[in-house]
Amino acid sequence: MTHTNFNYTQLGEPNVVETDKQRQARTGLSSLEISDQASAAVQKTPNRVTLDSMVEKIDSIDYIHPEHAPHMTIAVLYLENGYILVGKSVPADAENFDKELGKKFAYEDALRQMWPLEAYLLRERMSV
Repeated sequence: MTHTNFNYTQLGEPNVVETDKQRQARTGLSSLEISDQASAAVQKTPNRVTLDSMVEKIDSIDYIHPEHAPHMTIAVLYLENGYILVGKSVPADAENFDKELGKKFAYEDALRQMWPLEAYLLRERMSV
């Protein structure tokens, strides 16, 4: 789950805390991209699920805002193989709703669900 007010401690600077907005401004990267880069930095074998490999498998995306909860965003990711992933985002206070951020967070929520599925698939390929 992504929280816009959650504080992150920068690597190598244990007492320095930055918000998501500060990290985004500093790096230009989403939390998913930062995680992917951190994984790549410690990669010792060619066997790794990458963010790019997952994004390449997305055929299309629908964004839905329910009639009774228009501040909620649901991202429906349709993968090339026909599998469907659903991500969601909703602020605790509807007054804090931002349509573009809602789409971003719902999309990232769905992608986070894809990561363990892709890891399982990779592990299956490795065991053959």
